[in-house]
Amino acid sequence: MLSRETIALRVPATTWEDAVRVAGQLLVAAGAAEPRYIEGMIRTVRELGPYSVIMPGVAIPHARPEEGALREGFSLITLAEPVLFGNPDNDPVHVVIAFCAPDAGAHLETLRHLAEFLGQPEVVARLLAAETPDDVLAMLKA
Repeated sequence: MLSRETIALRVPATTWEDAVRVAGQLLVAAGAAEPRYIEGMIRTVRELGPYSVIMPGVAIPHARPEEGALREGFSLITLAEPVLFGNPDNDPVHVVIAFCAPDAGAHLETLRHLAEFLGQPEVVARLLAAETPDDVLAMLKA
């Protein structure tokens, strides 16, 4: 579900909101979400807290399907400098993987696949070491 167009590396961001906006814009540009989905992701973090920071250094912001998800999609960014989401156990965040899914079933299945991927040893370090989107895609295929 990732492509060269939905991966951005060493993105400058000064706040978690900036990071979520960049990751969300990649979903919008790919046709996976409407622009309002970006604000839905930000609103979700503001309302529910930094639960989307699921492990040290990694956040997976998302919004409810009805907030503008058009199809299943992922974007992945690494940050030039980490940002704080407010999660005392898993901040700072270096990798943001935004996703959207058009229905609740696909939403849960997407989370399951993402958890499997991130559960692999050293995946975060390898993402941070990636030089190009093709490096990330090759890692996903391996």
